[in-house]
Amino acid sequence: METHQSLTIGLFGFGVVGEGLYKVLHQTSSLKAEIKRICIKNENKQRNAPASLFTTNKNDLLFDKEINVIVEVIDDSNAAFEIVSTALRQGKAVVSASKKMIAEHLPEILQLQLETKQSFLCESAACASIPVIRNLEEYYDNDLLHSIKAIVNGSTNFILTKIVEENLAFKDALLLAQQLGFAESNPTLDIEGFDAVSKWSILLNHAYGIVEHPSNILFNGIQNIQLHDAVIAKEKHQEIKLVAQAKKLNDGKVAAFVLPQFVKQDDHLAFVKNEYNGVVIESGFADKQFFYGKGAGSFPTASAVLSDIAALRYGYKYEYKKLYHHQPHILSTDFYIKVYVSFDNWESIPREKFEWIDEWHAGEERNYLSGVLHVSELIENNWWKINNTSLILLPDAIIEDIEIKQLKKRSLELAGIV
Repeated sequence: METHQSLTIGLFGFGVVGEGLYKVLHQTSSLKAEIKRICIKNENKQRNAPASLFTTNKNDLLFDKEINVIVEVIDDSNAAFEIVSTALRQGKAVVSASKKMIAEHLPEILQLQLETKQSFLCESAACASIPVIRNLEEYYDNDLLHSIKAIVNGSTNFILTKIVEENLAFKDALLLAQQLGFAESNPTLDIEGFDAVSKWSILLNHAYGIVEHPSNILFNGIQNIQLHDAVIAKEKHQEIKLVAQAKKLNDGKVAAFVLPQFVKQDDHLAFVKNEYNGVVIESGFADKQFFYGKGAGSFPTASAVLSDIAALRYGYKYEYKKLYHHQPHILSTDFYIKVYVSFDNWESIPREKFEWIDEWHAGEERNYLSGVLHVSELIENNWWKINNTSLILLPDAIIEDIEIKQLKKRSLELAGIV
């Protein structure tokens, strides 16, 4: 695409984000970008835009020679992939907000970009208004990026905030989130962590060059969090957050997962409340840097789409430096994690699988313990997701093998055995 070229847009979807984009484009005339056609599913629905803009025929956009940018903000991942792949092959730049589609089709999308030499931008698919993809691409070198951890789902963060700070039961916090529009009527994708792990799959590519399907990344949501867990968090002066994280290990591999975690109150992520998102990036010489912003909603998401559209005026493309110009990292399955587990019945917990148990408590209604597990125990087994069991990572959860050996040796020395 030529530098400073005027952009003629074909827009797929006119829901919360699509209508938001339509409105903000009208307020940014300096961008020299206009929407020519909008493809929607239901032609009978009343919409706040001229009827002449709308069509139900996708080909009216995909094969229109005047349209040089396709913006796709629909919630059907299969249809979205067909739109994106056709648009790229037709020589059009693409902006997408469909995290599930991107995460599930990442290898194909990467290949299409190589073949067509077209731009595919997706800042809005990760953390809405936070420009994290562009920063990971441009600012953080592969060798200097130590770790990245983030709250990437506003719905679950809103619910956890209400549980911990206002003592709401899970179902009541969820209902409130739905009433305020922060959670869908069917909240499964958010609540059980599917949305967060899709976003994390995308960010792992830009951070470390890792191309991995979401189903191959360890994750869980907040569906098993109990009010009792919130009480324990308060006693420890901590918050509970659904944290996506990745950390480079000593062997060069990357530990990455999305799991609930206790967060200390002086941690940057403890500051992230309600529907907001936050990202903490730790690099070689810059220490920790914190990005914060709204993770959902019409205008926050539309602002990220708008940013991508603006970048297309200058022919911007992701270079995927970590993937193509470095040795890409791979996910590790060989490290240990510190966990808290609450449960109803001691018999449902395989205590023999723990490296050690630091603390345990038997209560009248609820029991809990904290200890150390090898991550393979969570990857290969699901006892920690069933029988009303709640597993939450402790702060600074990742322990490497060499640290385990040192800790074991020290405990033996203290016991006078060696």
